[in-house]
Amino acid sequence: MTFSDWIKSGSPWIWLTGSAVSTSLILVFGMLLLILSNGLGHFWPKSIVQTTWQSPQGEQLIYGVLNRDETLSAARLAEAGIMLPEGQEFETRYLFKVGNRDVFGVDFRWLIGNELGEFQFPADAALVERREWGDAIGVIQGLRQNGRSIAQGDSSYQMIEQRLQDVQQLHETLVEVQKKDIGSINYRLERLRLKERKYELDNALTASRQAELAEQRAALQEEYVELEKKMQQIAQQMEQGEVELELSDGTSHAIPLKEIVRIYHPNSMNIVNKFSFYLDKFLEFLTEDPREANTEGGIFPAIFGTVLMVMIMSILVTPFGVLAAIYLREYAKQGVFVRTIRIAVNNLAGVPSIVYGVFGLGFFVYFLGGSIDEIFFPAALPAPTLGTPGLLWSSLTLALLTVPVVIVSTEEALSRIPQALREGSYALGATQAETMRKVIVPMSMPGIMTGLILAIARAAGEVAPLMLVGVVKLAPALPFDGNFPYLHLDRKFMHLGFHIYDVGFQSPNVEAARPLVYATAFLLVAIIAVLNLTAIMLRNRLREKYQT
Repeated sequence: MTFSDWIKSGSPWIWLTGSAVSTSLILVFGMLLLILSNGLGHFWPKSIVQTTWQSPQGEQLIYGVLNRDETLSAARLAEAGIMLPEGQEFETRYLFKVGNRDVFGVDFRWLIGNELGEFQFPADAALVERREWGDAIGVIQGLRQNGRSIAQGDSSYQMIEQRLQDVQQLHETLVEVQKKDIGSINYRLERLRLKERKYELDNALTASRQAELAEQRAALQEEYVELEKKMQQIAQQMEQGEVELELSDGTSHAIPLKEIVRIYHPNSMNIVNKFSFYLDKFLEFLTEDPREANTEGGIFPAIFGTVLMVMIMSILVTPFGVLAAIYLREYAKQGVFVRTIRIAVNNLAGVPSIVYGVFGLGFFVYFLGGSIDEIFFPAALPAPTLGTPGLLWSSLTLALLTVPVVIVSTEEALSRIPQALREGSYALGATQAETMRKVIVPMSMPGIMTGLILAIARAAGEVAPLMLVGVVKLAPALPFDGNFPYLHLDRKFMHLGFHIYDVGFQSPNVEAARPLVYATAFLLVAIIAVLNLTAIMLRNRLREKYQT
């Protein structure tokens, strides 16, 4: 076969297509591998290094977790004011997480290899995770309470661990009281205030109603006082002493147990202990609230907000997209007007998402939400109820963003249904509406689900429009709780995509935030994959059911 015959046979195009698919798969799996290695590795307990540093002030002892290292040329180091010995062309510098930010002023420190002594890994080196000020690294000297020592050295570890568990349980109880009980009282007090304001606007605030409202408010105030006493008691019980930690500079630093999340000795942990620790940290990442400007703790509010918003968006976009496609394909008279609408729908799919965000802010929030507040929530004004960014407007904005995808996919699915099925249904006496409901739409469901899958994939990863219509850095309360009406569509919420942006580009502690960016990105990809796989499984079942 000559070269020209080989070209005409189409084999080169098959090889080119296969190569393109293979390259794309390699790039996708490479990206996922990068995210996995950098993100999930963050939760593994790393050893604490002890070494000496020849600083300008003299030799200093350093405790730190080795974050990463890099080899630099002499010219590059000279630009930073670091001169290597004559004849040495390269040197390695190390990034240590030294912790103790409240004492040293920094969490991370770059150190040059030729200024460091031998790396050692002492078994008694401890890492203390705190609720504020990040990690503390040093050697535990003992436990003290009310200014006097009650345990010293190794004998204090067991007592510290036991007391720390008690404090953790008390802290969880305190948070539950603050969020659930106190939050419920505040919510009911606000409802009473709005009820009283509504009576005033309607000129219906009689003396009997005032007395009734005052009685209800007094009952809630009494309940609040009791809860406040309970919180004070819990806070007093949490005062169970301070851990005395010797830092690398030789000074002693006292850390109250109520400020500690956990204490561990990574250098003395075996593989089983490390694996158990890894699971605990990963579970905390999935189920806890963030802390330390989102660089520590978990991301549960962002996971909850992302999934809830996508579900509401799907509920909103599916009926509108499907009904619009059915009308355009089955009922509308085909002509210039319908073709113009299709062109407009296709063009809407290419509009930048930030434009939808601006539209959502102007139309949904300010115009529609402001009008609803004036009609239905006058008692709350001038404080807006729906005239402010929130979950409802974010879901509607993304529904508007993704509805062209659903329309196009549904139209394609409807066009693939043979005309003979319609005619057979009509011949059996069914009306057009009955034919659509019982024959055409059920058989088109796989195609409709394809459009919904594409809509979910795009909506879950959008960030730009959400920054304008409801997403915030930190939401004090979830959109779903135990207070009527339970689902609060007016509340702002957290989102994984915005969380990645905030932690990666707005965090004051870049090095601490770096692994969390990868971990959150992996989680966002996993959630999108789970949502898509669920829709794909449903689509496949429908396809098998209505296969012709």
